[in-house]
Amino acid sequence: MITLFIAEDQRMLLGALGSLLDLEQDMKVIGQAMNGEEALASILKLKPDVCLMDIEMPVLNGLEVAEQLAGLEAPSKVIILTTFARPGYFERAVKIGVHGYLLKDGEIDDLAGAIRKVMAGKRVFSPDLAVDVIREENPLTQREQEILRLAALGKTTKEITSALYLSSGTVRNYISEIIHKLGAKNRTEASAIARQKGWI
Repeated sequence: MITLFIAEDQRMLLGALGSLLDLEQDMKVIGQAMNGEEALASILKLKPDVCLMDIEMPVLNGLEVAEQLAGLEAPSKVIILTTFARPGYFERAVKIGVHGYLLKDGEIDDLAGAIRKVMAGKRVFSPDLAVDVIREENPLTQREQEILRLAALGKTTKEITSALYLSSGTVRNYISEIIHKLGAKNRTEASAIARQKGWI
């Protein structure tokens, strides 16, 4: 029997997914959560075989939960289920080492099939997402992403310099390079572009 945990912040979808997957003869849903923090605590306690994880959830998002699970000795396998076909999210999920990344608009039979494939040691990714990633790779370095994340939170150059132990000239150079790479007019527009693509 494949034990499943579902983390999804839309109550109706959470209930529907749980009911439909419970109808599969070889699957049993052993837990559900509507925010990332609650999901992480329950997964660590219940140790399901597979976790179906939404990305955009309150407190911790699905990628942050997957990241924490990836660091464990015998982690549950994670399949990201999302409505967001954002290349940056997909890229990050692959780096974390998730076992699957699928869009929510698929059929329940396809999802059940993907769960079985993951249990057999395979990785399952939506072909549409893989094509998008090849087409549009994140142009920002790790350091640039870090700086832009802080800028997106409304941090001033001075606050960024003290948070990252960099000189103000260095931070200004990074921000100028980020704006140039993203073809933005300013740091606010650069943050919006990077967020929309899932790069920060």
